[in-house]
Amino acid sequence: MSNETLWLVVGFAGQALFSARFLVQWIYSERRRRSVIPVQFWYFSLAGGATLLAYAIHRLDPVFIVGQLGGLLIYSRNLYFILRERRERRAADPGAG
Repeated sequence: MSNETLWLVVGFAGQALFSARFLVQWIYSERRRRSVIPVQFWYFSLAGGATLLAYAIHRLDPVFIVGQLGGLLIYSRNLYFILRERRERRAADPGAG
């Protein structure tokens, strides 16, 4: 496999991860019969965004790089809020698990 083919695989893998977040959100919302963004959405966003950032850096595409960096900050911040809230809930009620 050539280097360029490998990077195309990385790019498509990143896009697949990034797109999977919408599938996860759709299924999650359908099951609850209301719009919900599950924590998995943010993990897929982070994984897909990081993979696409690697691809953008390889392609030396500054527009794509800036776009992915901005997204990664937002996804990371959302995960931080979610994990902090869970930690605070556990501390407030250790028996809740």
